[in-house]
Amino acid sequence: MVAQEKLGKKNDDLIKALDPFGGGLGGHGEVCGAVIGGLAAIGLFFGRNKVGEEADMKMWKYSWEFLKHFGNEIAGGSILCRDIVQVNWLDPAQVKEYGQGEKFFKCKTLVGKTAELIGELIERAKA
Repeated sequence: MVAQEKLGKKNDDLIKALDPFGGGLGGHGEVCGAVIGGLAAIGLFFGRNKVGEEADMKMWKYSWEFLKHFGNEIAGGSILCRDIVQVNWLDPAQVKEYGQGEKFFKCKTLVGKTAELIGELIERAKA
């Protein structure tokens, strides 16, 4: 949503389409949904509009910068959900515990920091 605001776009279907990426790709603990959303935001700004168009090389520059900052500064060394919040999403007891404790707030904080980073990257790219 931050990227859409920064770019003057509005597409609720895009937000809806990205929803199942939470919990690390559909609740499997893989790549953090905030990473997917961040990369989608970068793609929204730099991505190709048509098949066959040349890719804007800035897309890769900002993608790498985003992933470096996310992994090192926001998430503590990993882009995998299971490493970041230490939850086995296939274990109902752990999922319940996650929703009622500190791990949920850690995740919300991470998403907020990711949104801030994406906002900063987009502002810098627009300048």
